[in-house]
Amino acid sequence: MNLLIVESPSKAKTIEKYLGAGWRVVASVGHVRDLVPENGSVDPDNDFAMRWQIMPGKEKQINLIINELKKADAVYLASDPDREGEAIAWHILDILRARNALGGKKVYRVAFHEITKHAVLDAIENPREIDKDLVDAYLVRRALDYLIGFGISPLLWRRNLGRSAGRVQSVAVKLVVDREREIESFKPQEYWSVGARCNAHGCDFDAQLSNFDGKKIEKMTIENGVYVHEIQEKIGQPELRANVISVDKKKTSRRAAAPFTTSTLQQEASRKLYFSSKRTMSCAQKLYEQGLITYMRTDATNLSADAVAEIRAYIGKNYGDAFVPKTPNVYVTKSKNAQEAHEAIRPTHFDGNMPKLSGDEEKLYNLIWKRTIACQMTNAEFDSVSADIKTENNVAVFHAVGTTRTFDGFMRVYTEDKDDSEEKGETKLPVLSVGDDVIITEILPEQHFTQPPARYTEASLVKKLEELGIGRPSTYATIMSTIVDRKYVVQDKQRRFHPTPGGWVISAYLSKYFHDLVDVNFTAKTEDTLDDVSNGKRDKLDALRAFWGPTHQMIDGARDIKTTEIIDAINEIMRPHLFADGNDKCPKCGGKLGIKLSRYGAFIGCENYPQCNYTQKLDSDDAGTTPGTGDDANTSQKNTSGNIDLGDGISFRIGRFGPYVTNGTKNVPAKQYNADTITLDIARDLLENGVKKAEPINLGDNPETGKPIFFYPTGRYGAYISSNRVNVSVKEQPDLDTAISLINNKKSNPRGRKSTRK
Repeated sequence: MNLLIVESPSKAKTIEKYLGAGWRVVASVGHVRDLVPENGSVDPDNDFAMRWQIMPGKEKQINLIINELKKADAVYLASDPDREGEAIAWHILDILRARNALGGKKVYRVAFHEITKHAVLDAIENPREIDKDLVDAYLVRRALDYLIGFGISPLLWRRNLGRSAGRVQSVAVKLVVDREREIESFKPQEYWSVGARCNAHGCDFDAQLSNFDGKKIEKMTIENGVYVHEIQEKIGQPELRANVISVDKKKTSRRAAAPFTTSTLQQEASRKLYFSSKRTMSCAQKLYEQGLITYMRTDATNLSADAVAEIRAYIGKNYGDAFVPKTPNVYVTKSKNAQEAHEAIRPTHFDGNMPKLSGDEEKLYNLIWKRTIACQMTNAEFDSVSADIKTENNVAVFHAVGTTRTFDGFMRVYTEDKDDSEEKGETKLPVLSVGDDVIITEILPEQHFTQPPARYTEASLVKKLEELGIGRPSTYATIMSTIVDRKYVVQDKQRRFHPTPGGWVISAYLSKYFHDLVDVNFTAKTEDTLDDVSNGKRDKLDALRAFWGPTHQMIDGARDIKTTEIIDAINEIMRPHLFADGNDKCPKCGGKLGIKLSRYGAFIGCENYPQCNYTQKLDSDDAGTTPGTGDDANTSQKNTSGNIDLGDGISFRIGRFGPYVTNGTKNVPAKQYNADTITLDIARDLLENGVKKAEPINLGDNPETGKPIFFYPTGRYGAYISSNRVNVSVKEQPDLDTAISLINNKKSNPRGRKSTRK
């Protein structure tokens, strides 16, 4: 009997059916061994020697393997065909040798990229040794992650800065924070477009102003409504006569997207199925273990020759020869790691008999199926027609474009993006010739504002990490789930990432004291180094020493920095975010507000503590309400955060301390207004004259103190009442009894004891 060891129980059941009698297939259930979770388990002074232990709950699996091995003649290690899979095989073999369980029996390493009978039997017929280079790359990665974790995490815990700082996750958090900083500092710029509703030969169509008074009109050329009025005056009022002065016809084509890699599968599943990266990979794992798709952790876009032949035959049979290209479509992979670049993610069979699936598995399988079939189909073809139309008074030229799909090609099966304009329909023009008469029936000016960069979604963040060379196919899903689980980011209803207060704080800290750790170029270089080790181009110890040297210096340098200095540095970085309206004054004592740290997380506090105990919570529950946001709708419209661009570069925004208006350089509180009551004229008045202070109203004396209580209609933070240096915010003028109750209750401290201050 032969023993074959795989990673998952479901995979074991599938493969055992293929092998039949004479084989026993058992699962390790993932990794079985890891570093001892205590300081010193990686020793940099002793060639980075590592101390391992059986993972909790895995002794049972080890005993099962050893018991089955006693009845076997040979053992086949068939963990997944990537770096982590190679490490699992190495760990199992090392444990078996240490326990003298092999007894001279043969050990083979086999790897297959799809769980089909042919692939499994072929792998067994062609075994190999464990790839030492891949194992070394795993050991370098594991040692670095451990050293960083045990080096930096205690510094975070000691100062209440965060839970932990991973090598790649920290970069992902910084990308989200940096994007939020770009959005907050973004200043919308007004611009206009001028369209025209045209009619020729009885057909209506639209065109855009492309030239006015001999000047080419670019996107930002028309800066304001004044220029629009000038344009309209000179063009004249509809119905305007115009003529076609040029017509350009051309054929275009579009090629199908490459078959899925891990990254592109996660991106497309996010866009079309609204799956998280973790959900996508969990579902793909199940499909792989059932033998329905090839291995789902890959950065390759190539397909096997046999698969291509099957796909082309399926296309010809079901869609016709016109949809089969003369030669197979070839896609070039961007992978830098040849040993981990296998096949793209594809179905294992193309006989047209779809497997019986449901739920997530059915949705993801159909996505993979369609993308794979489409990648080997002919191009989609289009006829494009553009025409220039000049007004009869020679003042303006309008440009019209029409596109018609003439051959579906791959689009008969699949389009890359759910929102592809080709899916929505086509823009058609009437048949036009030079000299044809055109009537401009309506001039359509439209105001726009430049938009801030969009926040990252899981899909776009994975794409960005891949572009930067950070992370690898097996890590993307883990990165996404880790930064959410550690509460460094949250997702809004549109699945966009917002940094939490904890994310802001840890990013600021790491940027200041561990710059290399969150530097994208440094991290990408580290990933390249791991690839070089896995390809045998670099020695394991050389790679470890090169990375650990500067990182160790950063950790040593950060140990003795005073907490007050750290807080000051974090405040310097975060102040523009915390106080977007420029107001960092304590409402109780006038002192300076800033970040404070506690065991419960970061918060805003007063510099005059303990004399002043004013605090304010940093709350991330209002994701999407940060000043300067709104990357979905035209900012001249109200958005979900209540922020509005009012025109002339002035906007109404909701800041951490409430509503304010801004012209990009000056911010003025607007507490008494909301999105429904603010107007451009009111905003201009606030910016020019500031908040007008009304005379306080004396409500009467407080019998407890004998001091008068005043009502102030317009304070820095809205209406409030005040007596004997005690202030209480109110929505409207209260009666005397209510005011007395509010003032006296405010004087009670958190422990419920009356203040002794008079």
